[in-house]
Amino acid sequence: MYESLFQPLTLRGLTLPNRIVFAPTSMGLQPPQFLAHISRIAAGGAGLIVIGDVPVLPAPFFSLYDEKGFAFYAQITAAAHAHGAKISAQLHMSDSDLAGIKALLPALRAGKLTPDDLRREMNEMTGPYITGLPNETIEQIIAGFGQAAVLAQEAGFDMVQVHGDRMCGSFSSSVYNHRTDAYGGTPENRARFAVSCVQAVRRAVPDMPIEYKLAVRQENPHYGNAGVLVEELPVFLPLLDAAGVDCYEVALANHGALSDTIPPQDHPAFGGPGCFLPFCDAARQFTDRPLCGVGGLGDPDFAAAQVASGRVQYIALSRPLLADPNWPRLVQAGKADAIMRCIRCNRACLGGIQRHAGAHCIFDVRHRDMTK
Repeated sequence: MYESLFQPLTLRGLTLPNRIVFAPTSMGLQPPQFLAHISRIAAGGAGLIVIGDVPVLPAPFFSLYDEKGFAFYAQITAAAHAHGAKISAQLHMSDSDLAGIKALLPALRAGKLTPDDLRREMNEMTGPYITGLPNETIEQIIAGFGQAAVLAQEAGFDMVQVHGDRMCGSFSSSVYNHRTDAYGGTPENRARFAVSCVQAVRRAVPDMPIEYKLAVRQENPHYGNAGVLVEELPVFLPLLDAAGVDCYEVALANHGALSDTIPPQDHPAFGGPGCFLPFCDAARQFTDRPLCGVGGLGDPDFAAAQVASGRVQYIALSRPLLADPNWPRLVQAGKADAIMRCIRCNRACLGGIQRHAGAHCIFDVRHRDMTK
Protein backbone atom coordinates (compact mmCIF):
# COMPACT_ATOMS: atom_id res chain seq x y z
CA MET A 1 0.00 0.00 0.00
CA TYR A 2 3.04 2.27 0.21
CA GLU A 3 4.41 1.57 -3.25
CA SER A 4 3.87 5.15 -4.39
CA LEU A 5 6.40 6.41 -1.84
CA PHE A 6 9.14 4.09 -3.07
CA GLN A 7 9.03 4.68 -6.80
CA PRO A 8 12.07 6.51 -8.21
CA LEU A 9 11.65 10.10 -9.37
CA THR A 10 13.87 11.60 -12.07
CA LEU A 11 14.55 15.34 -12.11
CA ARG A 12 16.67 16.64 -15.00
CA GLY A 13 18.62 13.40 -15.22
CA LEU A 14 18.99 12.89 -11.45
CA THR A 15 17.06 9.89 -10.15
CA LEU A 16 15.90 9.97 -6.55
CA PRO A 17 15.57 6.44 -5.12
CA ASN A 18 12.19 7.23 -3.55
CA ARG A 19 9.71 10.06 -2.99
CA ILE A 20 10.67 10.86 0.63
CA VAL A 21 12.67 14.02 1.38
CA PHE A 22 14.17 15.38 4.57
CA ALA A 23 12.97 18.97 4.40
CA PRO A 24 15.44 21.85 4.89
CA THR A 25 15.61 22.39 8.63
CA SER A 26 17.47 24.93 10.74
CA MET A 27 18.94 22.48 13.24
CA GLY A 28 20.99 24.76 15.47
CA LEU A 29 23.50 21.96 16.13
CA GLN A 30 27.28 21.95 16.27
CA PRO A 31 28.94 20.49 13.14
CA PRO A 32 29.71 17.00 14.54
CA GLN A 33 26.15 16.57 15.85
CA PHE A 34 24.69 17.91 12.62
CA LEU A 35 26.79 15.53 10.52
CA ALA A 36 25.77 12.59 12.69
CA HIS A 37 22.13 13.57 12.37
CA ILE A 38 22.30 13.76 8.57
CA SER A 39 23.99 10.35 8.51
CA ARG A 40 21.13 8.87 10.56
CA ILE A 41 18.52 10.36 8.25
CA ALA A 42 20.32 8.98 5.18
CA ALA A 43 20.73 5.56 6.79
CA GLY A 44 17.04 5.66 7.66
CA GLY A 45 16.14 5.61 3.97
CA ALA A 46 15.25 9.17 2.92
CA GLY A 47 15.73 9.47 -0.83
CA LEU A 48 16.73 13.14 -0.76
CA ILE A 49 18.14 15.32 2.01
CA VAL A 50 17.92 19.10 1.65
CA ILE A 51 20.53 20.99 3.67
CA GLY A 52 18.96 24.26 4.74
CA ASP A 53 20.40 27.76 4.77
CA VAL A 54 23.53 27.28 2.63
CA PRO A 55 24.79 30.88 2.23
CA VAL A 56 24.76 32.38 -1.25
CA LEU A 57 27.59 34.80 -0.39
CA PRO A 58 30.67 34.45 1.82
CA ALA A 59 29.58 34.35 5.46
CA PRO A 60 31.26 34.40 8.88
CA PHE A 61 29.91 30.93 9.64
CA PHE A 62 30.18 27.78 7.50
CA SER A 63 29.93 28.69 3.84
CA LEU A 64 30.96 27.17 0.56
CA TYR A 65 33.44 30.00 0.04
CA ASP A 66 35.92 29.17 2.80
CA GLU A 67 38.08 26.06 3.05
CA LYS A 68 36.68 24.84 6.36
CA GLY A 69 33.07 25.37 5.33
CA PHE A 70 33.53 23.73 1.94
CA ALA A 71 35.18 20.72 3.59
CA PHE A 72 32.26 20.41 6.02
CA TYR A 73 29.70 20.45 3.22
CA ALA A 74 31.77 17.84 1.36
CA GLN A 75 31.60 15.66 4.48
CA ILE A 76 27.83 16.05 4.56
CA THR A 77 27.37 15.07 0.91
CA ALA A 78 29.69 12.08 1.35
CA ALA A 79 27.70 10.93 4.40
CA ALA A 80 24.43 11.07 2.45
CA HIS A 81 25.89 9.29 -0.57
CA ALA A 82 27.35 6.54 1.63
CA HIS A 83 23.80 5.45 2.43
CA GLY A 84 22.39 5.87 -1.09
CA ALA A 85 20.62 9.19 -0.51
CA LYS A 86 20.80 12.17 -2.85
CA ILE A 87 21.47 15.57 -1.36
CA SER A 88 20.50 19.14 -2.17
CA ALA A 89 21.82 22.53 -1.03
CA GLN A 90 19.20 25.13 -0.16
CA LEU A 91 20.75 28.34 -1.49
CA HIS A 92 19.84 30.94 1.10
CA MET A 93 20.10 34.74 1.07
CA SER A 94 19.03 36.51 4.23
CA ASP A 95 16.70 39.49 4.03
CA SER A 96 17.60 40.68 7.53
CA ASP A 97 18.84 44.18 8.18
CA LEU A 98 21.98 43.15 10.03
CA ALA A 99 22.86 46.70 11.12
CA GLY A 100 19.38 47.16 12.57
CA ILE A 101 19.54 43.81 14.37
CA LYS A 102 22.96 44.62 15.81
CA ALA A 103 21.52 47.78 17.33
CA LEU A 104 18.89 45.70 19.18
CA LEU A 105 21.28 43.18 20.69
CA PRO A 106 22.11 45.21 23.84
CA ALA A 107 18.39 45.34 24.69
CA LEU A 108 18.13 41.59 24.09
CA ARG A 109 21.11 40.88 26.34
CA ALA A 110 19.68 43.18 29.03
CA GLY A 111 16.37 41.31 28.97
CA LYS A 112 14.45 44.31 27.67
CA LEU A 113 13.62 42.38 24.50
CA THR A 114 12.57 38.73 24.33
CA PRO A 115 13.60 36.53 21.37
CA ASP A 116 10.01 36.82 20.09
CA ASP A 117 10.24 40.60 20.35
CA LEU A 118 13.47 40.52 18.37
CA ARG A 119 11.87 38.39 15.67
CA ARG A 120 8.98 40.84 15.34
CA GLU A 121 11.40 43.76 15.12
CA MET A 122 13.42 41.91 12.46
CA ASN A 123 10.27 41.34 10.42
CA GLU A 124 9.37 45.03 10.70
CA MET A 125 12.80 45.96 9.32
CA THR A 126 12.48 43.68 6.29
CA GLY A 127 10.31 45.98 4.18
CA PRO A 128 12.53 49.08 4.42
CA TYR A 129 15.63 46.93 3.91
CA ILE A 130 14.34 45.27 0.72
CA THR A 131 12.88 48.51 -0.59
CA GLY A 132 16.14 50.37 -0.12
CA LEU A 133 18.58 47.72 -1.31
CA PRO A 134 20.87 49.25 -3.99
CA ASN A 135 20.70 47.78 -7.49
CA GLU A 136 24.43 47.11 -7.46
CA THR A 137 23.99 44.95 -4.36
CA ILE A 138 21.04 43.16 -5.95
CA GLU A 139 23.16 42.28 -8.98
CA GLN A 140 25.94 40.96 -6.74
CA ILE A 141 23.50 38.76 -4.86
CA ILE A 142 21.99 37.38 -8.07
CA ALA A 143 25.47 36.52 -9.35
CA GLY A 144 26.17 34.90 -5.97
CA PHE A 145 23.37 32.39 -6.51
CA GLY A 146 25.18 31.13 -9.60
CA GLN A 147 28.57 31.08 -7.89
CA ALA A 148 27.19 29.21 -4.87
CA ALA A 149 25.54 26.64 -7.15
CA VAL A 150 28.89 25.89 -8.80
CA LEU A 151 30.55 25.48 -5.41
CA ALA A 152 27.70 23.28 -4.20
CA GLN A 153 28.17 21.01 -7.19
CA GLU A 154 31.91 20.85 -6.52
CA ALA A 155 31.21 19.93 -2.88
CA GLY A 156 29.17 16.93 -4.03
CA PHE A 157 25.60 18.21 -3.93
CA ASP A 158 23.33 16.56 -6.49
CA MET A 159 20.87 19.43 -6.85
CA VAL A 160 20.05 22.83 -5.39
CA GLN A 161 16.99 24.43 -3.92
CA VAL A 162 16.54 28.17 -4.40
CA HIS A 163 15.10 29.41 -1.12
CA GLY A 164 11.96 31.21 -2.25
CA ASP A 165 11.12 32.56 1.17
CA ARG A 166 13.82 34.83 2.65
CA MET A 167 15.15 37.41 0.18
CA CYS A 168 13.41 35.91 -2.85
CA GLY A 169 10.17 35.82 -0.90
CA SER A 170 10.48 39.35 0.40
CA PHE A 171 11.11 40.73 -3.08
CA SER A 172 8.03 38.75 -4.20
CA SER A 173 5.77 40.18 -1.52
CA SER A 174 3.86 43.42 -1.75
CA VAL A 175 3.91 43.47 2.06
CA TYR A 176 7.66 44.09 2.05
CA ASN A 177 8.58 45.20 -1.46
CA HIS A 178 7.67 48.86 -2.00
CA ARG A 179 10.26 49.52 -4.69
CA THR A 180 9.39 51.70 -7.68
CA ASP A 181 12.03 50.32 -10.06
CA ALA A 182 12.10 47.16 -12.19
CA TYR A 183 12.06 45.00 -9.04
CA GLY A 184 8.89 46.41 -7.51
CA GLY A 185 5.27 47.25 -8.16
CA THR A 186 3.54 44.73 -10.38
CA PRO A 187 3.65 40.99 -9.68
CA GLU A 188 5.84 40.59 -12.78
CA ASN A 189 8.36 43.07 -11.37
CA ARG A 190 8.24 41.59 -7.89
CA ALA A 191 9.01 38.19 -9.45
CA ARG A 192 12.09 39.57 -11.20
CA PHE A 193 14.58 39.01 -8.38
CA ALA A 194 13.60 35.35 -7.82
CA VAL A 195 13.48 34.68 -11.55
CA SER A 196 16.92 36.27 -12.01
CA CYS A 197 18.36 34.11 -9.22
CA VAL A 198 17.01 30.95 -10.83
CA GLN A 199 18.38 32.05 -14.20
CA ALA A 200 21.81 32.65 -12.64
CA VAL A 201 21.80 29.13 -11.21
CA ARG A 202 20.64 27.61 -14.47
CA ARG A 203 23.41 29.35 -16.43
CA ALA A 204 26.02 28.27 -13.88
CA VAL A 205 24.97 24.60 -13.60
CA PRO A 206 22.94 23.82 -16.72
CA ASP A 207 22.52 20.12 -15.97
CA MET A 208 21.80 20.36 -12.24
CA PRO A 209 18.20 20.04 -11.03
CA ILE A 210 16.76 23.20 -9.47
CA GLU A 211 14.01 22.98 -6.88
CA TYR A 212 12.31 26.21 -5.87
CA LYS A 213 10.85 26.56 -2.40
CA LEU A 214 7.61 28.27 -3.28
CA ALA A 215 6.47 30.32 -0.31
CA VAL A 216 2.74 31.03 -0.57
CA ARG A 217 0.88 33.53 1.60
CA GLN A 218 -2.83 34.01 1.98
CA GLU A 219 -5.38 36.53 3.12
CA ASN A 220 -8.74 36.01 4.81
CA PRO A 221 -7.35 34.88 7.18
CA HIS A 222 -3.89 36.40 6.87
CA TYR A 223 -0.95 33.99 7.12
CA GLY A 224 2.57 34.69 5.91
CA ASN A 225 4.13 38.01 4.97
CA ALA A 226 6.84 37.13 2.45
CA GLY A 227 6.17 35.03 -0.63
CA VAL A 228 3.46 34.94 -3.24
CA LEU A 229 -0.25 35.45 -2.79
CA VAL A 230 -2.32 32.52 -4.03
CA GLU A 231 -3.90 34.94 -6.50
CA GLU A 232 -0.46 35.81 -7.91
CA LEU A 233 0.55 32.24 -8.74
CA PRO A 234 -0.65 32.57 -12.37
CA VAL A 235 2.05 35.23 -12.83
CA PHE A 236 4.91 33.79 -10.78
CA LEU A 237 4.83 30.13 -11.75
CA PRO A 238 5.13 30.45 -15.55
CA LEU A 239 8.01 32.89 -15.08
CA LEU A 240 9.81 30.53 -12.70
CA ASP A 241 9.18 27.56 -15.00
CA ALA A 242 10.67 29.46 -17.93
CA ALA A 243 13.68 30.49 -15.83
CA GLY A 244 14.63 26.86 -15.31
CA VAL A 245 12.87 25.48 -12.21
CA ASP A 246 12.49 21.70 -12.37
CA CYS A 247 10.28 21.15 -9.32
CA TYR A 248 8.74 22.96 -6.36
CA GLU A 249 8.48 22.47 -2.62
CA VAL A 250 5.30 24.33 -1.70
CA ALA A 251 4.78 25.73 1.79
CA LEU A 252 3.34 28.65 3.73
CA ALA A 253 5.38 31.85 3.53
CA ASN A 254 7.37 32.84 6.61
CA HIS A 255 7.99 36.14 8.43
CA GLY A 256 5.13 35.61 10.78
CA ALA A 257 4.87 33.37 13.84
CA LEU A 258 7.14 30.33 13.61
CA SER A 259 4.23 28.24 14.85
CA ASP A 260 2.45 29.07 11.57
CA THR A 261 5.18 27.67 9.32
CA ILE A 262 5.91 24.82 11.77
CA PRO A 263 2.34 24.33 12.96
CA PRO A 264 1.51 22.28 16.06
CA GLN A 265 -1.39 19.88 16.01
CA ASP A 266 -3.66 22.40 17.71
CA HIS A 267 -3.00 25.20 15.20
CA PRO A 268 -6.32 26.87 14.27
CA ALA A 269 -5.72 26.76 10.52
CA PHE A 270 -2.90 24.26 9.90
CA GLY A 271 -3.33 21.60 12.54
CA GLY A 272 -4.66 18.89 10.25
CA PRO A 273 -2.84 16.35 8.07
CA GLY A 274 -1.35 17.73 4.86
CA CYS A 275 -1.88 21.24 6.18
CA PHE A 276 -0.15 23.01 3.26
CA LEU A 277 -1.39 20.74 0.47
CA PRO A 278 -4.09 23.23 -0.60
CA PHE A 279 -1.22 25.48 -1.73
CA CYS A 280 0.00 22.59 -3.90
CA ASP A 281 -3.51 22.32 -5.36
CA ALA A 282 -3.43 26.02 -6.21
CA ALA A 283 0.04 25.78 -7.76
CA ARG A 284 -0.88 22.73 -9.86
CA GLN A 285 -3.19 24.85 -11.98
CA PHE A 286 -0.24 26.86 -13.33
CA THR A 287 2.69 24.45 -13.62
CA ASP A 288 3.26 20.90 -14.78
CA ARG A 289 6.48 20.54 -12.76
CA PRO A 290 6.65 17.96 -9.94
CA LEU A 291 5.36 19.30 -6.63
CA CYS A 292 6.61 18.39 -3.18
CA GLY A 293 4.10 18.55 -0.36
CA VAL A 294 5.19 19.43 3.16
CA GLY A 295 3.46 19.89 6.50
CA GLY A 296 1.54 17.31 8.52
CA LEU A 297 2.56 14.34 6.36
CA GLY A 298 3.91 12.07 9.09
CA ASP A 299 1.17 9.46 8.71
CA PRO A 300 2.45 7.06 6.00
CA ASP A 301 -1.04 6.00 4.91
CA PHE A 302 -2.05 9.59 4.29
CA ALA A 303 1.28 10.53 2.68
CA ALA A 304 1.26 7.55 0.32
CA ALA A 305 -2.30 8.35 -0.74
CA GLN A 306 -1.33 11.91 -1.73
CA VAL A 307 1.46 10.64 -4.00
CA ALA A 308 -0.60 7.75 -5.37
CA SER A 309 -3.40 10.14 -6.36
CA GLY A 310 -0.99 12.48 -8.15
CA ARG A 311 -1.85 15.35 -5.85
CA VAL A 312 1.90 15.68 -5.18
CA GLN A 313 4.82 13.81 -6.71
CA TYR A 314 6.95 13.62 -3.57
CA ILE A 315 6.77 14.55 0.10
CA ALA A 316 9.04 16.37 2.55
CA LEU A 317 9.27 15.47 6.22
CA SER A 318 11.16 17.28 8.95
CA ARG A 319 9.70 16.68 12.40
CA PRO A 320 8.70 13.07 11.57
CA LEU A 321 12.33 12.27 10.71
CA LEU A 322 13.51 14.01 13.88
CA ALA A 323 11.14 11.73 15.78
CA ASP A 324 12.24 8.62 13.88
CA PRO A 325 14.98 8.74 11.21
CA ASN A 326 14.03 5.17 10.26
CA TRP A 327 10.54 6.27 9.10
CA PRO A 328 11.23 5.42 5.40
CA ARG A 329 12.85 2.03 6.05
CA LEU A 330 10.17 0.99 8.50
CA VAL A 331 7.41 1.92 6.07
CA GLN A 332 9.11 0.10 3.19
CA ALA A 333 9.61 -2.97 5.39
CA GLY A 334 5.90 -3.08 6.23
CA LYS A 335 6.54 -2.02 9.83
CA ALA A 336 4.74 1.32 9.85
CA ASP A 337 3.22 0.44 13.23
CA ALA A 338 6.73 0.51 14.72
CA ILE A 339 7.37 4.16 13.78
CA MET A 340 7.87 6.56 16.64
CA ARG A 341 5.41 9.11 15.28
CA CYS A 342 5.74 12.86 15.57
CA ILE A 343 2.88 14.27 17.61
CA ARG A 344 3.49 17.85 16.40
CA CYS A 345 3.99 19.15 19.92
CA ASN A 346 6.89 21.49 18.94
CA ARG A 347 8.41 21.10 22.41
CA ALA A 348 11.94 19.92 21.59
CA CYS A 349 12.16 20.72 17.87
CA LEU A 350 10.92 24.30 17.45
CA GLY A 351 11.20 24.77 21.19
CA GLY A 352 14.80 23.59 21.12
CA ILE A 353 15.68 26.05 18.38
CA GLN A 354 14.04 28.90 20.26
CA ARG A 355 15.99 27.99 23.42
CA HIS A 356 19.22 27.82 21.37
CA ALA A 357 19.52 24.15 22.35
CA GLY A 358 19.21 22.73 18.83
CA ALA A 359 16.33 20.90 17.16
CA HIS A 360 15.62 17.58 18.87
CA CYS A 361 12.58 15.46 19.59
CA ILE A 362 10.93 14.39 22.81
CA PHE A 363 11.30 10.87 21.38
CA ASP A 364 15.00 10.07 21.02
CA VAL A 365 15.14 6.93 18.86
CA ARG A 366 18.66 7.30 17.54
CA HIS A 367 19.73 3.95 18.98
CA ARG A 368 16.53 2.00 18.38
CA ASP A 369 17.03 -1.10 16.25
CA MET A 370 14.42 -1.02 13.49
CA THR A 371 14.49 -4.83 13.24
CA LYS A 372 13.02 -5.29 16.71
